[in-house]
Formats: sequence, C-alpha cells, structure tokens
Amino acid sequence: MLAIEATDLTRVLPLGGNQVPILNGVSFTVAPGEWIALTGPSGSGKSTLLGILAGLDTPSSGRIVLDGVDITDMAERDLARLRNQKIGIVFQSFNLIPSLTAQENVEVPLYVRAGGGPVPVRAREMLARVGLAGRLGHRPHQLSGGEQQRVAIARALVAEPALLLADEPTGNLDSATGAQVLDLFARLHDELQITLIMVTHDPDVARRATRVLHLVDGRLVPALAGPGPAPTLARAGVGR
Repeated sequence: MLAIEATDLTRVLPLGGNQVPILNGVSFTVAPGEWIALTGPSGSGKSTLLGILAGLDTPSSGRIVLDGVDITDMAERDLARLRNQKIGIVFQSFNLIPSLTAQENVEVPLYVRAGGGPVPVRAREMLARVGLAGRLGHRPHQLSGGEQQRVAIARALVAEPALLLADEPTGNLDSATGAQVLDLFARLHDELQITLIMVTHDPDVARRATRVLHLVDGRLVPALAGPGPAPTLARAGVGR
C-alpha cells in the first residue's frame, strides 16, 4: 500500500473575479517510509499542496489517497479524525499554545485520540526522545526556538501518525540550531520508519531526503542536483 497517491491534483482560487490556478495537474506517489523534500520558488504551490495532503484544503479536481484512504471528498468531521490518527504536522512558526507547558502541549493530540496508554507518560516519553526530558514544565516563552520546534515535533509524533508533514521546519531557526533540528528529523525518520514530507527552500535540507519533488508554477518539474550527494530526483508528474 502506498503512503500517498496523488492523481492530477488541481487547485484554483478566486482572485478579483478571476480564477487563479495554484496547482496544475500534480500527480505523484510516495512509498511508506520515504522522506520527500518538496521544493520550489515562492508561490509555486508548495504550501497549497501540503495543505491538501494534510486534509486542510480540498483540491478543485483530482484524487488524493492517504495510507489507503481516499480523502478527496471526505467530510470535515472525518478528515479531523483522520488527521488525528494518521497525520502529524510541524509548522515553521511552531504553533505551540503559549499558556501550556511543553508536556501539556504534547498531550493535546492524545486527549483527542482515545487509547494507547496514560497520556502524561506518553508525552514525557516523546519529549525525552527529542531531548527535552528536562523541560517538561517550561512554557514556550521559556524555551529557545530550537527547543520550541522540538516540542512541536514531539507533539506531531506522539499519536504515532503514519505521515509527518513539515512546513519549512528550520526556517525560523539559526543555521546551527536548524542543523540540530534537521538531525533530529533524520534520526526519528530512521527510528520510527515514518513517511516524511518536508517543504524547504534549503538545498542542504533537500539533500538529506530520499527524493525531491520540485514545483514550479503549480507543476512538478525535474529538480536540479546541487553539489555533493543528491537524492533521487522526481520527474514531472511521476512519483517513482
């Protein structure tokens, strides 16, 4: 079973009485456990595609299947349930709840998803896994940017999703902290064998991925390899 199967996805948005195409016939597949770097210039449709994969946006046409489930026309209530069960999301801006501690932020998805053991224990275990066992009671303003992103990663993974989506997760971090967070993603990807799709403008980040999907003007086009080891390059409209 494929982790993702996207077929001829389009997304059109109204703007000033006109219909503006954002995605134009995007098709690809992702195997379970792959690490995909989603690259492209600003305005190429990366965030729109990530939103569709997360079930936060709906394609104007086409079909999207996640982990064997067709979500194309799924009702919002069912999409919310699926997101909680199968999808973890890490944002560039962390999106932590300011009034909650690190542990409480990580616990939030577990209170929505029943079962799987005591909530506080699982949250503490995941925070320890990302190197924050000593920061359980700290609130976001008491944490560095890198620590806040580690909390966000722990929150995204605590419910054991099949798919992890990351939108420029190192974009708000300095280069040294960003490298540490990227190393953490790489370690967790290997340990958990999770499918990872990461939006990035950074070629060093893209080189860590298994494969690159490169968007230009809403279409998949061949990516160009930079210096050093490069991932497998995806052809336009072809997943593998």
